[in-house]
Amino acid sequence: MTTNQSLLERRKAVLPTGLGVAFPIFAEKAKNSEIWDIEGKRYIDFVGGISVLNTGHSHPKITQRVHEQLDKFTHTAAQMINYECYVDLAEKLCEKAPISGDKKAFFLTTGAEAVENCIKIARAKTRRPGVISFVGGWHGRTMMCMSLTGKVLPYKKNFGPMPGPVFHALFPAEELNVTEAQALHSLDMIFQADIDPSEVAAMIVEPVQGEGGFHQVTPSFAKALREICDEHGIVLIFDEVQCGFARTGTLFATEQLGVEPDLMTAAKSLAGGYPISAVIGRADIMDAPQVGGLGGTYSGNPLACVAALAVMEVIEEENLLERSVEIGDTIASFLKGLNLSSIGHIRHKGAMLAFELIDSEGKPDAAAAANLKAKAFEQGLLLASCGMYGNAIRVMVPLTVEDDVLQEGLDIIKGILAA
Repeated sequence: MTTNQSLLERRKAVLPTGLGVAFPIFAEKAKNSEIWDIEGKRYIDFVGGISVLNTGHSHPKITQRVHEQLDKFTHTAAQMINYECYVDLAEKLCEKAPISGDKKAFFLTTGAEAVENCIKIARAKTRRPGVISFVGGWHGRTMMCMSLTGKVLPYKKNFGPMPGPVFHALFPAEELNVTEAQALHSLDMIFQADIDPSEVAAMIVEPVQGEGGFHQVTPSFAKALREICDEHGIVLIFDEVQCGFARTGTLFATEQLGVEPDLMTAAKSLAGGYPISAVIGRADIMDAPQVGGLGGTYSGNPLACVAALAVMEVIEEENLLERSVEIGDTIASFLKGLNLSSIGHIRHKGAMLAFELIDSEGKPDAAAAANLKAKAFEQGLLLASCGMYGNAIRVMVPLTVEDDVLQEGLDIIKGILAA
């Protein structure tokens, strides 16, 4: 009989050590917010494929659309032969993106590719080299994206030197003890000490940080960044790979900031588990690269395109924007109601929620977060952590989760923390 342990032994023999895995199980099947491993054990999924499954595992509408496309064709390479669903999806994203004026979009395969292409486009438009990102920001695992990412362990150690010129400003958050004034001062210091703003092509920020701890950009800080970029001719990029597609209660988290970026990314939940990412932006900037300067062999795969179109229908038909707000409020209220001193800051936009675990002195308690994850796993609940200190638990449960399954997961958390 095949067991999780037997497969783990096979995995260890052929996969590199650097490719970590959070849970020592192998999935057999999944539906909505539940997963069953090959030994038949059921798990409640609060991880959602790292925020990829806002529409749940194996949503029937998405699956049906992919099956229909499978019967037609699976690949032509979009740079070789056109197909209509690619254009359909680009039109839909340009319609929905919170950027005024003429817009254009194109597709890639991963979030990291989308981020790197934003940098390419910004450099082509401005003819400048420099990029500014933020401490705690997460932008991917490729070389350029590692350079942009504002966290060393485990993403950057031993992989240097990093591509540049890239500079990191402070990210403002009350829970990080960084004010907006301090963050803006750190930007000014970069301009004073490291690179003149006339040499900066782009500034990139997540409207809500992902791996960094679900810290939120405020409307006032977004406005300040917009003003700085306008003053110096810098392309402003909002990276919505993780916070996009209904996770925060709006299709894009940017919609809640009252500020328009020049370029933005989408990936993860864009296609309900099928690999695709997007860059959307102002047409005059998007058109800066020469013909052939953008693309990729698998970019905008037709199966993923039709899946993404179905995702957008599901979000609308099942009222997932409203459901996201409801889920976030439910979880936040539940955690506050526990009235436990071990729970520190609780923050969320819609269902993009994280809560910190702290010790008796109010300091980050990574060990408590690790213990919660381990004990939750034993009881059939999958949780993930995040943050600069590893003490924040992030909830990425599908927005389609049933109320009773959500409550079952929350009760597991309550039992562990109360103990």
